[in-house]
Amino acid sequence: MKSFKYTINGNVYKVVINRIEDTTADVEVNGTPYKVEMNKPAQKQVVTINRPAQTTTPPPVSRPQTSNGASALRSPLPGIILEIVCKVGDTVKKGQKVLVLEAMKMENVINADRDGVIKEVKVNKGDSVLEGADLIIIE
Repeated sequence: MKSFKYTINGNVYKVVINRIEDTTADVEVNGTPYKVEMNKPAQKQVVTINRPAQTTTPPPVSRPQTSNGASALRSPLPGIILEIVCKVGDTVKKGQKVLVLEAMKMENVINADRDGVIKEVKVNKGDSVLEGADLIIIE
């Protein structure tokens, strides 16, 4: 089911495509159901996703060194910050949970990549982050 919103000549139409079979589509326009005949059959979309095998540990996260020996813990993929477990001044051990990132409707635990002290938390709960964004600075 796909939903679209169209504005035509100032009028707003909410169109929901419920089902498509060959040349017939079952749609709703502003809540009114219609059967729509198409000139040619809808193209079937086939998506192939090659995923690496699941591992129990997250992939390594790059951390560039700063001049004072601190390093940035970076986001491994784009997502939304759900939870921040640490605060500035906390001592963390390598592998300790520091925050939770939601990406592609999955919760990803981000762990400290080394022992150290939290120098800076660069994100807040609810923030959207891109892949490679600095999350936490560990000194």
